[in-house]
Amino acid sequence: MPPGRTSMAKIGIIGAGTWGIALSVLLHDNGHKISVWSALPQEIKDLQEKHEHKNLPGVVLPEDMEFTADLGHAMDQKDLLVLAVPSIFTRSTAHAMNPFCKEGQIVVNVAKGIEESTLMTLSEIIEEELPMADVAVLSGPSHAEEVGRRIPTTCVTGAKSKKTAEYIQNIFMNNAYFRVYTSPDILGIEVGAALKNVVALAAGIADGLGCGDNTKAALITRGIAEISRLGIAMGAHARTFYGLSGIGDLIVTCASKHSRNRKAGVLIGEGMTMEEAMAEVKMVVEGVYSAKAARELAEKYEVSMPIVEKVNQVLFEGKPAKDAVS
Repeated sequence: MPPGRTSMAKIGIIGAGTWGIALSVLLHDNGHKISVWSALPQEIKDLQEKHEHKNLPGVVLPEDMEFTADLGHAMDQKDLLVLAVPSIFTRSTAHAMNPFCKEGQIVVNVAKGIEESTLMTLSEIIEEELPMADVAVLSGPSHAEEVGRRIPTTCVTGAKSKKTAEYIQNIFMNNAYFRVYTSPDILGIEVGAALKNVVALAAGIADGLGCGDNTKAALITRGIAEISRLGIAMGAHARTFYGLSGIGDLIVTCASKHSRNRKAGVLIGEGMTMEEAMAEVKMVVEGVYSAKAARELAEKYEVSMPIVEKVNQVLFEGKPAKDAVS
């Protein structure tokens, strides 16, 4: 039986990027036993020696937190697994997890994206690769840089059963700085999470061109209209897009200095190519990978998404950013 609200859980964090590490700090604060896995042996070595992630300076990791490059060990006898790899590595990582995953094991996906080749959401990919797992999601306006510093944050978890959602809520909830709500709308949560990155690229491009607050407000407002139109056409609930994983996540990603999608957009607006901007950001820019999928979904469901269309033209077809904004 999974532990109750006040019991210690054994948790495997699959992925040692900034979000996985920030969540490991939160979950350790909540009294759980944490094992962090990375596919990169050097990353594990650095974490073991320095107890700090290079992209989260000042966030000190507890001495009793375990870091391992052994995926089977990271998953063994865990009450809950947090899948925190970039979206482009979700399928390959879930596939590698298959031999070690137990029947009914809870896997919480915290990445954001849509697979370009199949147009599947990340939870659908995980369910395909791990059919024995109880797959759920956690999303919302939440930059790792702030969660790692214990700045108050709210997220929403989506699961197929109320029992699983409430269990995840209890595991992640921290009364001091991390509040979690529950929702049955996994699809809506994931669509909002993936597509807001595309709109954030547009917001960054506008910033790079020197546009102002009027432009940003228009992009956020029209952006959530596009996202919700598509999500509803796909079968999601309208109310999801006006909550934390919809408009909340869109606002923080379009406006924050921590947003790598916005930063990449700024660089493109200032004249860089998409490839140059991604190299400069030095971390995965999820919106670039979701942009083509978003356009294909818009065509499939016959939904008008002009912002998504223009972002694709700028990223992949050489359209000048200034022309796209106009």
